[in-house]
Amino acid sequence: MTKPLDGITVLDLTRVLAGPYCAMMLGDFGADVIKVEQPQRGDDTRQWAPPSAGGESAYYLSANRNKRSITLNLGHPAGRDLLLRLAQQADVLIENFKQGGVEQLGAGYDKLSRVNPGLVYCSIKGYGHGSPYQDLPGYDFVIQAQSGIMSITGVPAGEPVKVGVAAVDVATGMYACSAILAALRERDRSGAGQYVELSLLDSALAWLVNVASSYLVSGQEPRRYGNAHASIVPYQSFRVSDGYIALSVGNDLQFRALAEIAGAPQLANDGRFLTNPLRVNNREALIELLEPIFASRTTAQWLTALAAAGIPAGPINSVPQILNDPHVAARQTVLEVPHPTAGSIRMVAPPYRLSRTPATIDRHPPLLGEHTDEVLSQKLGLGETEIARLRRDGAI
Repeated sequence: MTKPLDGITVLDLTRVLAGPYCAMMLGDFGADVIKVEQPQRGDDTRQWAPPSAGGESAYYLSANRNKRSITLNLGHPAGRDLLLRLAQQADVLIENFKQGGVEQLGAGYDKLSRVNPGLVYCSIKGYGHGSPYQDLPGYDFVIQAQSGIMSITGVPAGEPVKVGVAAVDVATGMYACSAILAALRERDRSGAGQYVELSLLDSALAWLVNVASSYLVSGQEPRRYGNAHASIVPYQSFRVSDGYIALSVGNDLQFRALAEIAGAPQLANDGRFLTNPLRVNNREALIELLEPIFASRTTAQWLTALAAAGIPAGPINSVPQILNDPHVAARQTVLEVPHPTAGSIRMVAPPYRLSRTPATIDRHPPLLGEHTDEVLSQKLGLGETEIARLRRDGAI
């Protein structure tokens, strides 16, 4: 089956999450992603265990499907030469070395673009060129703190809280994939590659969306609302008799419907709650009235009634609950993937659904160096004797 990126070769020189996630997405779309790793050690996340399956950490498995792994010792002249030869044939190169690190290896954009003018070269940095922090390392948790994300996450009276996953890394990987696809599309017209740069901090600021816009418009510092919404009420979690639900009342008609099914129609006619701006201004009074009403019924009772009234709501699931939800089975969101050391592993499927060229998991997350001989033979025409010599010399 032909895929959208069939024929595109990607050199993935990244590690941990943002870069590998981007490269994985390109692999999902059919690119031949060659993951370049350090011999013996590989991607840092290979050691981030437990948990693990078949000797591979769950963290590593989450961001490295649909790739081939080769090991190159980039501290060895022959290893660097192999990288340059592969880059001459590549369509895309992705790197997340510290500032100046890839240039020290002789693999910076200026050099590679001269020998491969069509190369789309993507650099992912913590802060990016020109930033006063450009020489500092970039880590998701630190960027969540520095970007303001933590200042708006958590309960109002509590401490700032990070998002439960490495959201900045994931967002940066997604932005990088979009930018690379745009650069490849432009190359279809011009024939020329280009340099693409992303910084974790820039991505985090973009991720603030309406919160950043609200401050830029009003000059008022955003604050934490816990699970509530700054400008829509009621739009938050509520305790029910057997747990919690998430409720999203997005307009005045939905609020009137909520008042009816809550058995409190008077709320819809209360002058304090007639419109959303009024409800925002009288948030505390309204929530105080709603809380005991919600606590009087079960999750199932509320969700059934709210769905019938067309009001968005859902359970607050645990991770095991959602991964065992009927939605996951119906949409085949979790797949069983054959694996050479674990037998098989369960993985979350690619979330994008294309009708003619679907994204599929065609390759398990590779073992360290699993495809070194294969890639060097296919891409560079090296024979067994030469590959064996390179291995003896410590270049691969």
